[in-house]
Amino acid sequence: MRTQMAHQSTPAVRLRKAAPADLEALDALEHRVFATDHLSRRSLRHFLAAPTAEVIVAEHDGELAGTAIVLFRPRSSVARLYSIAVAPHKGGRGVGPMLLAAAEAVAVERGCGTIRLEVHETNATAISRYRKSGYREFGRHPRYYEDGGDALRFEKPLAPAPAALEAPPPYFHQTTEFTCGPACIMMALAWADRSFQPAPAFEFQLWRDATTIFLASGLGGCEVYGLAVTLKRRGLEPEIHASRKGPYFLETVNSADKRRVMEVTQAEFRREARALAIPTHLTPASESVLIHAFDEGKVAIVLISGYQNAGRGQPHWVFAFGRDGRHILLHDPAANRDEHGKAIAPETYAVPWAAFERMTRLGRDRLSAAIVIRKGPAR
Repeated sequence: MRTQMAHQSTPAVRLRKAAPADLEALDALEHRVFATDHLSRRSLRHFLAAPTAEVIVAEHDGELAGTAIVLFRPRSSVARLYSIAVAPHKGGRGVGPMLLAAAEAVAVERGCGTIRLEVHETNATAISRYRKSGYREFGRHPRYYEDGGDALRFEKPLAPAPAALEAPPPYFHQTTEFTCGPACIMMALAWADRSFQPAPAFEFQLWRDATTIFLASGLGGCEVYGLAVTLKRRGLEPEIHASRKGPYFLETVNSADKRRVMEVTQAEFRREARALAIPTHLTPASESVLIHAFDEGKVAIVLISGYQNAGRGQPHWVFAFGRDGRHILLHDPAANRDEHGKAIAPETYAVPWAAFERMTRLGRDRLSAAIVIRKGPAR
């Protein structure tokens, strides 16, 4: 981090990682810059010590000229620029752009492929700066700030988009919180047959065919055998890779009756997988497995931790359709939606393998699961 920061600094402004001794100056800067929504001393102290945070400071003439705070989640390739502040009397020296570039640099060093931020809808200066720096608006948090103002959400990929992302397979977003698996099945079907045009109810038909999970609240989702059986019955050729034998996700419910239903349902899916001769390997979905599959023209539906998009460690499925070097190309069906429930834009990424591997280890036992898919015989 320090090497990259030094490259972007000037003799007049120096960037460095913050230290506990900076707490007083950071607290004073917060109150000087922000009339509301300023961080407490307790929060600043926490960020200075937290392994999931990087606090960067800019110094000019021996004074604190600005700061940036970047947050990271375990098993996520998305960094969050939580705060950026420049002392009012230090404006005009390029401190803001330098801090923004430094924040992006530390995110890259942590293996992140994307950085996101929120900004007050009335902060025209910051919004203009972000747009000029390559950020795009992708959503909004209503009444996010203390004054009741909305927060605009911006994101930026931290590496140029590979050429392979210029013409990706068709994308379908999940229209509910529990249909990520069916959305991935639809993407696999569209990958195999570009003329595939599902009716709106098809997502829920697939969910009925494949679901086996209860969650603590609301409806549940799919596990690896249920997805594989449904893919096979829809004409594709799935192959299961899982780090352990099921049943899966029993820890998501407290009810003994719900656990019994999950166990019985999953046992039946495993029986159906054997009857359908679906190849099954009790091995993790490793880099070599997926890279070999992509190089053979196959795709995969891969289990990741919901930390990637929801901030909770719930199971979530994504559609991985190729690679660019050691970057995995994927569609995440959990797109941000507009007021009509439509995807604002496809959530399509090139994720470095190191970050992708962290995402694909779920729970205390670091469950890894994927269905590698090839096209079935022509009909």
